[in-house]
Amino acid sequence: MSPTPNEWFRPRGELARDGWTAVVDTSVPGWQYTGLHVADLEDQARSLPAGPLERLVVPLSGTFEIEHDDVDGRPARTALSGRTGVFAGPTDSLYLGPGTALTLRGSGRVAIASAPASDARPPRRLPAGRVPVEIRGAGRDTRQVHNLGTPEILDAQSLIVCEVITPAGNWSSHPAHKHDEHRPGAEARLEEIYYFEAAPARGIEAVPAAAEPFGTFSTYSSGAGQIATDARVRTGDIALVPFGFHGPAAAAPEYDLYYLNVMAGPDPQRRWLITDDPAQSWVRRTWEHQQPDPRLPYRSGPDGVDR
Repeated sequence: MSPTPNEWFRPRGELARDGWTAVVDTSVPGWQYTGLHVADLEDQARSLPAGPLERLVVPLSGTFEIEHDDVDGRPARTALSGRTGVFAGPTDSLYLGPGTALTLRGSGRVAIASAPASDARPPRRLPAGRVPVEIRGAGRDTRQVHNLGTPEILDAQSLIVCEVITPAGNWSSHPAHKHDEHRPGAEARLEEIYYFEAAPARGIEAVPAAAEPFGTFSTYSSGAGQIATDARVRTGDIALVPFGFHGPAAAAPEYDLYYLNVMAGPDPQRRWLITDDPAQSWVRRTWEHQQPDPRLPYRSGPDGVDR
């Protein structure tokens, strides 16, 4: 029997369009507030037109140069040094406000997160060295968070972007939580995109070429709607979370797991406010008696070697 199609989980290639390996936008039924373009380039260019969107350009691997308008409307170019891969620590990124077209050139893999916006803001390059790296959780719930475009770091209208690294055998997006109700000061309505990558765990050698690194990801229903995702996730897969509880994202013991989160919603304030599943919220108390996973943080050394 064929698996039942899941409109909220899209394997790599299913959202490919117009030379992009993945495109998430309002052409996806039921999707309103967040967008994502992903491309694999080899000394090539990709362009996006101006529109009522703010964007954050995030190199996943490789280096890129972006042509765009400056704050005064004059042509500008911004170079992003990038990184060897998503498990090599934070990356440079570039914020572009609404009404800004862009053309990017380079070699590697790049993601462009977006959200509807109308307030003009100047372009801003965010260097990797200034990206806050947060070690969240403890024990097997330890994960590494790169706050690339969170409200404390980036002046944006609605877009929230971060990266999460879950080392082999650990869980993240745990305890399961939701953000689908407007409860001032307690919970915000945020649509969310998960873009995944997976790789052999650090320290494991002689991995066969036929290996398929993976993790798992789950969602389930809340009062805001019915949703059910129980997926094996690989590099390039995308999970969409319009509502409902989501988590955990679990890394298999032999593979590290990465995801890029893109969030935005209709609430007047740009805040990441969540509600845990009441049956799981007790998990956070156990972290008080555990140490963070000593394997983290993952980063790249000055010679470019992942450490």
